[in-house]
Amino acid sequence: MMTADAAQRGVACSGCGGALPVNLYNDPELAGCPNCQSMVEVRVFPALYQSLKAVPAESELAAGEANCFNHPQKKAVVVCEDCGRFLCALCEVEIGGKRSCPDCIERGRTQGEKQELITRRTMHDSIALSMALLPALMWPVTFLTAPAALFYAIRHWKSPTSILPRTKIRYLSAMLFAVLQIGGWLALVYGVMTS
Repeated sequence: MMTADAAQRGVACSGCGGALPVNLYNDPELAGCPNCQSMVEVRVFPALYQSLKAVPAESELAAGEANCFNHPQKKAVVVCEDCGRFLCALCEVEIGGKRSCPDCIERGRTQGEKQELITRRTMHDSIALSMALLPALMWPVTFLTAPAALFYAIRHWKSPTSILPRTKIRYLSAMLFAVLQIGGWLALVYGVMTS
């Protein structure tokens, strides 16, 4: 049974915007809108049939109660564990068992301070290995890239690798290939100088 509240709210026709009659609600067949005759099918949730309950107005904060930093009219329920701001239930975000405010979460994401929010990393080990191997296809450029690959591998040895655990094998491989290329160049120069 449709209540008076639901009848007042009604459902508008998508064609003309006019109110559709209640007898079209949840009818399995397409029916014509009484105003514009466009074919419509109206599906409504059972909540439309329930009467609206009065929503209580926001209560004033009692003396001595803390309010939310972002919503001064709301009562604070928790403190941000990063910055100490008072937060309402709407602003509180829990990540890894720690409650933080949206500002601290955004700052942690952009500055890489919150490990739980890091979704990607630069793979320095793969870059070092590529710097050592790819130029080997055009061997003359290894004169420059081999020392660069060796320096890069040593420079980023302690940098975080993938989010997933990885070994240092790529760094070691890059250093090995770079040292071999540098050794090859030294042998070539020595051979040219002594002949």
